[in-house]
Parts: sequence; C-alpha cells; structure tokens
Amino acid sequence: MQVLKAQEIIEKEYGGRIRVRVCGVCEIDGKFLLINHLGINKFGDFWNAPGGGLEFGETIENCLKREFLEETGLIIELAEFLDVFEYIAPPLHAVEFFYRVNIVGGSLKLGQDPETKQQILEEIKWLFVADFKNFKKEELHSYFHKYI
Repeated sequence: MQVLKAQEIIEKEYGGRIRVRVCGVCEIDGKFLLINHLGINKFGDFWNAPGGGLEFGETIENCLKREFLEETGLIIELAEFLDVFEYIAPPLHAVEFFYRVNIVGGSLKLGQDPETKQQILEEIKWLFVADFKNFKKEELHSYFHKYI
C-alpha cells in the first residue's frame, strides 16, 4: 500500500479527535517487539510497540490484551505501568499509556488493525536497541527515543 493511501485511511479513521491508546512494551533478551505502521507520518515507516485504542467501557488491561492479540497473535499479561505520552502529529492526537508486558501464549504473526478496512501494519520484528539507530527519529515512537 502506498504511503499517501495509508495516510488517507489514518486520517479518516483516527484524525481530528483525541484518542486514548494503550501500548505494550515487550522486551526479551535485549530485544523489543515492534510493529511498523504505514501512514502515521510522511516518512512512511513508524515503529511502535503493539497496542491501540481504548474502547468505551473497556478496561486498560482488556484493551491491551485484545490489541496485542489482534496485532501479534500473542497472549500477554500486564506487568507494570511504564509511562504516558502525548502524541500530536496532525491530524493525529493521542494520549498513550505504556505498560511492560510478558508473553504467556500464542504464536507470533503479523496481525492487522481491525479498525481500518485495509492493512496499515507492515511488519513485526524483534529489534535490539542498536537497531533503533538505523531509523530516522520520526520513524520511531518517542517512547523509544531514550534508547538512541
């Protein structure tokens, strides 16, 4: 999918409103599980921890478990709260809660974002902190900037 088409989808589905998102930071043996989302920025690539939007009436824990399973095929448990970020890159505006998570089951596979009709998740990868240096700063969520 082209970046411009992905950006149109992102703007239509998520733009012009504040979203509450929950993200799961999974680190095993010095590697972080990240997903590349197409269309979040003008560069095309945007690597972030698995996660997504909190739905009305849904707990943060249930949201993160659901989103993680949808995007990665993995079953997780929440371990601890890590941080909160505000992501503002018009037309997007999100308040994001980051939690450390542990894998308790499932099989790793690239899933999809069910909120969009077309796939914006491009790739899922285990990455070392040293790999983060290969990205432009804008291609990596600001949560992970502390490692570069």
